Amino acid sequence: MLKGSEMGVSLKRKQGPLYQQIKKILKDRILHGVYPLGSIIPSEPQLEKEFEVSKMTVRGAVQELAQEGYVQKKSGIGTIVTRNTSFLKLSKGKRFTELLVEEGHKLEKRLLSSELLAYEAGTEEYSRFGPYCQRIERLYILNGQPYIHLVHFLTAAALPFGGAAAMDSDIQSLYDALEEKDIHLENFKDRFFVEPAPPEVCLLLELPQGSYVLKRLRNSYDGDGRLIEHSIGCYNTELHHYLVSYDT
Repeated sequence: MLKGSEMGVSLKRKQGPLYQQIKKILKDRILHGVYPLGSIIPSEPQLEKEFEVSKMTVRGAVQELAQEGYVQKKSGIGTIVTRNTSFLKLSKGKRFTELLVEEGHKLEKRLLSSELLAYEAGTEEYSRFGPYCQRIERLYILNGQPYIHLVHFLTAAALPFGGAAAMDSDIQSLYDALEEKDIHLENFKDRFFVEPAPPEVCLLLELPQGSYVLKRLRNSYDGDGRLIEHSIGCYNTELHHYLVSYDT
């Protein structure tokens, strides 16, 4: 196994070409403000050392980022971040995380757990998610402080072999990973509540027990109206308010 040390990300040959894995990691760092707009990303020798790969592998990753418009190489200066928003068709608006990055914040993701669940026919879960569902639990860190506790439930329609196998838990961006599998989210519905966070969530968000948080329930659907993802997010809005931006 080859490891990248900066954010605890590992490279695995079974996940595809190493240069593409590195490109995804660098892109994710750009989208989450680790490499802000206008900043210079680490040099090729630094990236070679971090990921323990060859110069050609790093060069291929950076070239693809440049082709997608995220970076530009300038002689005598380095590789500069020129764009920090994605083309994902999650909605007509921008991702919440993109809005935070545009404000100059740094957002990191920490994987807490990932498990494949099986449901029996006739149960409520089976009718909603299908025979299988993958539960992915994450913690988002805003400028070094716990900010969002997020649990995703991926339905059988989103999983390899209809749920007989789980999606790799090392994915950097869940929605990008779905797009790569030709699963395009065309519609989502959000519901918001303000309520006390569960005790375990208070611990993760470093809040006093019984603290109120903003809770968001999201259902994401593909073009055929199939439920692809259900998520439950708890936001510490005392740390930062929730942002929504819509295109006109």
